[in-house]
Amino acid sequence: MLKQSLSHKMLQKLSPQQIQLMKMLQLPTIAMEQRIKEELEANPALEEGREDDEDEVTAEQEETDVTEDQDKEEKEDDGSLDEGESDEEKIPAEEKEVDIDEYFEEDEIPDYKLEINNSSPDEERREIPIIAGTGFQDLLLSQLGMQELDERKHAIAEYLIGNLDDDGYLRRDLSAIADDIAFSQNIATTEKELLQLLHIIQQFDPPGIGARDLQECLLLQLKRKPATFVNEQAVRIVRDMMEEFSRKHYDKMAKKLDVDDEMLKEIIQEIIHLNPRPGDSVVDSKGAVIQITPDFIINVTDDKLELSLNSRNAPDLKISKEYSRMMGDYARRKDKTSKEALSFVKQKVETARWFIDAIRQRQETLLFTMNAIMEYQYEYFLEGDETKLKPMILKDIADRVGMDISTISRVANSKYVQTEFGTFLLKTFFSESLSTESGEEVSSREVKKILSDCISAENKKKPLTDDKLCSILKEKGYTIARRTVAKYREQLELPVARMRKEL
Repeated sequence: MLKQSLSHKMLQKLSPQQIQLMKMLQLPTIAMEQRIKEELEANPALEEGREDDEDEVTAEQEETDVTEDQDKEEKEDDGSLDEGESDEEKIPAEEKEVDIDEYFEEDEIPDYKLEINNSSPDEERREIPIIAGTGFQDLLLSQLGMQELDERKHAIAEYLIGNLDDDGYLRRDLSAIADDIAFSQNIATTEKELLQLLHIIQQFDPPGIGARDLQECLLLQLKRKPATFVNEQAVRIVRDMMEEFSRKHYDKMAKKLDVDDEMLKEIIQEIIHLNPRPGDSVVDSKGAVIQITPDFIINVTDDKLELSLNSRNAPDLKISKEYSRMMGDYARRKDKTSKEALSFVKQKVETARWFIDAIRQRQETLLFTMNAIMEYQYEYFLEGDETKLKPMILKDIADRVGMDISTISRVANSKYVQTEFGTFLLKTFFSESLSTESGEEVSSREVKKILSDCISAENKKKPLTDDKLCSILKEKGYTIARRTVAKYREQLELPVARMRKEL
């Protein structure tokens, strides 16, 4: 049975502009630069450059004139405008001769009228930039062209190269590749023929390419080296003692090879210096090295901290004078085409003005939040000593600046701060707290620093176990469980004691 009822509820919704501002807030400097470039290309009313006071007054005056003209139009529609005044008398003669089409060309039609987009306007788009360059597969194909192969075998070898992964390995079964070639290339082949062609590819540079596992990759590289005693023993280890080598059972290997510790150390070094990922050895296979661009810069002057925003984070933008003038011109005309043009120009100018305000708000929020973080960790940023880091969570900064925790999270996300002792990811300064025996609250980063120092200074022949590390921390006043020590060690990307053992 249907029933009607009245209800009263209070809702809080974010406007599209607020949602866009939140998205801009979490963008790092490089991504923000790209976002500004996209907006400059999409909105002709937005220009690079500083807007002086005269330009600002002119823009405001143009907008006031447009508003007054729109009010006048409404009065006309109501019939309240004096009948003695006609529209023709109000338009100057030189303006009557201007063709509106000169300003409102086809290429100025808004994008939404020309494109179909099924995604939501609030949906976050994550695009990975593609860097053009010569990959290792291109290098292999160029070497394949130098081989004396008929057209059929060349096509099969090319297909094999195409099946290599980013590390340079062929991880697919040859039988499956034979079926694929028969289906896609209409070429009948056998596993034996594929293996012969694979052996040819394995002779290409870089050494180790085309291997089917790590063991074969290392052996291919060792066979390219001169035949010395050290190299021969390295081949024996990789071929016959791979399990002992991976588990670092040096005593067993030395006994089987009948060599002393010094010679075994030299053999192990020969293997360690091999490349387990030959596909990455080509410089351009992955593009250029990623360069970190800091969002904040902290300098120390006379024992005082000075915070600044990266200048690339705060570009100068302004409203186009031409579009402000056009908006005033179209407002004075009364024909239908002028009204459409006015609506288009006004929308572009308002979008540009909002974008400039959004960037200004973003800068203020970034500086305000980073300043609170800097004040909270003042001693650390002054000296760079990790033992001076205080426990800090998002709520601590949110309470200081009077903002929501989600806003602080967006500011800390993917942002870097440059100091006089290095450039660091901002979110790494947020850490949980631990209590010492004296009851003092310390940061988990301080404990990780002590762990890292202990492991760096350990005797590599007898590395410290997690239990021993736990005992050392307890002696220093940090009561931590062994599983917590193991967790921090893994976060520092340090292997277990057995894997850190050296000769």
